[in-house]
Amino acid sequence: MTKSLRLHPDRLFSSEPRQRDVARALYATVKDLPIVSTHGHTDPRWFAYNEAFANPADLLIVPDHYAFRMLMSQGVKLDDLGVPTVDGSATEADPRLIWRRFADHYHLFRGTPTRMWMDWVFAEAFGIDVRLEPATADHYYDIIDAALKTDAFRPRALFERYNIEVIATTEGPLDPLDHHRAIRNSGWNGKVVTAYRPDPVLDPDDPRFIANVQRFCAMAGEDAGNYAGYLRAHEKRRADFREAGATSTDHGHPSAFTANLPRAEIEALYARVTSGPVTKAEAELFRGHMLTEMARMSIEDGMVMQLHPGVHRSHNAAVLARFGKDKGGDIPTSGEFVQSLKPLLDLYGNDPRLTLILFTLDEDVYSRELAPLAGHYPALKLGPPWWFHDSPEGMRRFRERTTETAGFYNTVGFNDDTRAFLSIPARHDVARRMDCNWLAQLVVEHRLEEDEAFEVAHELTYGLVKKAYKL
Repeated sequence: MTKSLRLHPDRLFSSEPRQRDVARALYATVKDLPIVSTHGHTDPRWFAYNEAFANPADLLIVPDHYAFRMLMSQGVKLDDLGVPTVDGSATEADPRLIWRRFADHYHLFRGTPTRMWMDWVFAEAFGIDVRLEPATADHYYDIIDAALKTDAFRPRALFERYNIEVIATTEGPLDPLDHHRAIRNSGWNGKVVTAYRPDPVLDPDDPRFIANVQRFCAMAGEDAGNYAGYLRAHEKRRADFREAGATSTDHGHPSAFTANLPRAEIEALYARVTSGPVTKAEAELFRGHMLTEMARMSIEDGMVMQLHPGVHRSHNAAVLARFGKDKGGDIPTSGEFVQSLKPLLDLYGNDPRLTLILFTLDEDVYSRELAPLAGHYPALKLGPPWWFHDSPEGMRRFRERTTETAGFYNTVGFNDDTRAFLSIPARHDVARRMDCNWLAQLVVEHRLEEDEAFEVAHELTYGLVKKAYKL
């Protein structure tokens, strides 16, 4: 016997009646506000060419490491889920079989945020009213597959259906930005902008770093043989990204380490990192100095700077070799910000022209380091719980540990950081519910006036992100 799928209207709200009533009232005022998605990885070609999504598996499973990493942890092979390989060797090509394998293991997601997002997509996007399990796998597949063949489920229609005001995709410094030009030239009025992610030409530990720098400078018409040409290449590419709508840069460094080297030292270091093998210390020093250079450029061109350090990328060597990056093998590491950011903050921390948004996967530093830093320096803002912690529990811990020192107005709303397009409205709904529940708790504990809570709810949902990202 199949079981019903129902999204409870009070999900994520407190069981305490007074707090729940306040949360309901707050949520009613923000649930339909436009979505501002400023830090994500949706594919700009979706919006450029507005082609139908191929099938349920390719839309909801194959590109989403939140989905397949859990299955992999329980012994399901990525080959059997159709995840593409680096060398192009064959993996499962039957989307219905992939979907059935996903349904066979859907119970693994019980209690996880992925289950909450997926159920929202099934119920709200596709109107399915029975739970996903082996017996209903084909029922699900047929409903979703039929929907994807309609114009209502093409990327631009979904963008409009879910009241998305703006999406910022994320492109690397070698991207020609052709898809963004195609969007602008199409006549469609949906706002899809890019963000500048220069990591491939900032990180000497990248095996392709030297080749990347040479190609990067060539794209900008600059000489890769000297540091001055390299800096001008960044300035020119940043201008290209701003022309494509970018208001932000994005930096995924191993640590928050920054440096401010004298000109002769950085020129000598640049010559070493672009000519041969370097030590780990030299690579870190170069990345650290370049973060400071990126802050300087942000002051000059007005782009908001995002920094999210503290990840061991592609921890699973076998998965990296066969399937490449971004396959669920990125694992959080401990972070340190107070000393690491000091060189940058000594130069620019008090400059109101800079907005540096800090993210972390190390929740231990929320109250000890990040909130006090953001609660003091005009240039700093706190990014929301990201990736492993963009969950109800992570959102609650973030508010508990940062509000007392940084307040609400040194934070920047919510970002969804996803490649799974249909999970965007689901994730934003979770964030809105959790923020309303937290504000309701402050109201019933007489720590916040109710009229103020309504103002803050609007700011957390819409106002702060628009201001922080200059949108």
